[in-house]
Amino acid sequence: MFGIEFAPLWVPIERRLQTAAVVYFIMMFLFQGFGLLFFFIYLLFTRFYYIPLIYIVWYAYDRKKSAQGSRRIEWVRNWSLWKYFRDYFPMKLIKTAELDPKRNYILGFHPHGVMSISAMVNFATEATGVSQLYPGVKMIMTTLKGQFQFPLHREYLLSTGSCDVTKEAFDWFLTKEGVGNGMLVIVGGASEALEAHRGQYTLTLKNRKGFIRIALKYGASLVPVFSFGENDMYMQTPNPQGSKLRRLQNFLLKHLGFAPALFHGRGVFNYTLGLIPYRTPINIVVGAAIHVEKRDNPSLEEIDALHKQYVEALDKLFEDHKAEYGVGEMKHLRIV
Repeated sequence: MFGIEFAPLWVPIERRLQTAAVVYFIMMFLFQGFGLLFFFIYLLFTRFYYIPLIYIVWYAYDRKKSAQGSRRIEWVRNWSLWKYFRDYFPMKLIKTAELDPKRNYILGFHPHGVMSISAMVNFATEATGVSQLYPGVKMIMTTLKGQFQFPLHREYLLSTGSCDVTKEAFDWFLTKEGVGNGMLVIVGGASEALEAHRGQYTLTLKNRKGFIRIALKYGASLVPVFSFGENDMYMQTPNPQGSKLRRLQNFLLKHLGFAPALFHGRGVFNYTLGLIPYRTPINIVVGAAIHVEKRDNPSLEEIDALHKQYVEALDKLFEDHKAEYGVGEMKHLRIV
């Protein structure tokens, strides 16, 4: 009807629960931060004005927590909801090598995708059993500092063990939390989200060397991670370089630090249009560690050499596993 393919009225309860879990996550990701901010502003003009005032005092006291250890709560990471979320696609975390718990790690996650959904679910929750796959290694999801400035939303992120992606956070976890820390960085950032098209594998990586410098400074091993299927969750409006849409997105990215990707998935009761990702298998492959010698003041040559080694390891990881996860032989990574 009207070009929309509706879902059957009667489906197994298991699938309904899977969809409900995904709806919760997407609504949380897109609307929870600003929604709670506006709600707290509203409360200031009611007889409950003291609630946001108390929270402001708490935030002033606790504001550095997102860069100083987070507030990990295993109960939150192990919610049953995450298992339903995992099974919706389904999603699987694949280990290719051991990670020594006596070392620290920086894991580079690729590609960003529209929302980096599989990064969050695999490394900020126990949906796919990351702690069992890598015993003794505490995985820490890093995200924009601004995410920790929304009331209550920040408490939720802290409870998953996530931290902000700042120099202060890396310094804290890689020097003050001992060993066995794995900090996940979505290297491509917001600009790579604009390249998240089905069947394409364009990575914003050529000039992304900050995480390389940090790895050298602290002697943290580098681990490439590739999520097969991340770019297939949504359909993004074509936005080739030079198009009016892409010029607008690049302008916003330059001046605001982010640019909205125009995308759609399916709906709750239809398969054609909505904000819910499509059901497509997601396989996240974690590569072997590249061990790094500590350099207090790494030279440009050392940074470039390690960056080249990392890109080669990531490319090999992609090529070695692409056929197994449905990527055509003629498809390759495109590094920009």
